[in-house]
Amino acid sequence: MCSSGNIAISVRGVGKFFEVYEKPSHRLLQMLCRGKRQFFRPFWALADISFDVARGECVGVIGRNGAGKSTLLQIVTGTLTPSVGEVYARGRVAALLELGSGFNPEFTGRENVYLNASILGLSTREIDAKYDAIAAFADIGEYIDQPVKSYSSGMVVRLAFAVVAHVDAELLIVDEALAVGDVFFTQKCMRFLRRFMLEHTILFVSHDVAAVNSLCTRAILLEHGRIKRMGSPKEITELYLEDLYASMQGRSELPAETGVALPGSVPFSDAQEDNFRDMRRDFINAGPLRNDIQVFRFDERGAAFGKGGAMIENVVLNDADGAALRWIVGGEMATLRVFCRAREDLHSPIVGFHLKDKLGQLLMGDNTYLAFADRPLHVPAGSAFAASFSFRMPVLAVGEYSFAVAVATGTQAEHVQHQWRHDALILSSVTTSVCAGLMGIPMLDISLSLLDTEGS
Repeated sequence: MCSSGNIAISVRGVGKFFEVYEKPSHRLLQMLCRGKRQFFRPFWALADISFDVARGECVGVIGRNGAGKSTLLQIVTGTLTPSVGEVYARGRVAALLELGSGFNPEFTGRENVYLNASILGLSTREIDAKYDAIAAFADIGEYIDQPVKSYSSGMVVRLAFAVVAHVDAELLIVDEALAVGDVFFTQKCMRFLRRFMLEHTILFVSHDVAAVNSLCTRAILLEHGRIKRMGSPKEITELYLEDLYASMQGRSELPAETGVALPGSVPFSDAQEDNFRDMRRDFINAGPLRNDIQVFRFDERGAAFGKGGAMIENVVLNDADGAALRWIVGGEMATLRVFCRAREDLHSPIVGFHLKDKLGQLLMGDNTYLAFADRPLHVPAGSAFAASFSFRMPVLAVGEYSFAVAVATGTQAEHVQHQWRHDALILSSVTTSVCAGLMGIPMLDISLSLLDTEGS
């Protein structure tokens, strides 16, 4: 819990119910009876919601459709009154809720800027002073003087985000606002949100688990109007992933700790070393910048979920000679081998992996679907099978990483997840030559040359 003086948002025992009438006439009867009889069925969209958000935090709210996310944000912003409980928000609140909410479609963009900014507490003089910056941030050109009803969804978001970015708010509420719009504007918004977090507070709703992992300091999982879990973004997004698959294929039939490790690893066919070579490799590997990565053993007791039609029994990172690696240097060839066993007849199983950082951000991944789409493998119940992925190990920044692995049947778009292991293989990068980004790619060539000289 946060100290009381540092709390920006406090939600205590909040619940919200709506009156659901089976017939329109029942609504009239309810009014005439003045509460003596009840002609409606109460639907609790939220129940017993309590949490605090400290200043400088970005707390993500995630959950499937109908979980109550938008209702919660509307209550926090004050546009909806809770049926029970209390909400305290300290400071000016700016919100990006439903797409274009608060915009008058008949007004021009310019008129809506003045309307929305005034609703958020700015005087006309303050809006005049900030208008050019708002228009520049939105970057919709001459459309600023056209009616909003002529805007695309991306343009509406641009204008709405530009307004809330310039009203000097202390609390920012964002509800799926980054789901539309081009990549350039999304990146601009993310940069703004990161700067905003340095001093202020964000409550962020999104189905984009990558955005939640990257941006948020904590996360809340809502389910049927209640808080199912609060914790780190990685923990919560992994649980959300399990719930998402459960909604499509039923609850996991596997206990959290499953599997039996195979002794050692089976040699694989030689991964041919191509003639690719990072031109800086000898220099880097001879000094302290060599990317040394420790590889930990597969933990058969790790967290897993799925329908149980197949099990992942071992995961090994091998070198080009088939030996199991305990250390690897970024830029070297490696093969990830995933050993599985069928518990039922499987037609065309799909085995795949994700490489993630400690925040759960996806760095790379692949699966066997496309490689075997024209020659599907049939695996009888009880049989063992394995998938191999040969690649050049990326150069990793210092920190912890993990391979998540999974086995499924079906297609890329629609499949049954038989087992998913979140952190099947742990890596620890202890030294690195990465100068920017989440990981580095070995360079075939880097050149620097003088193209012209003065007076030539």
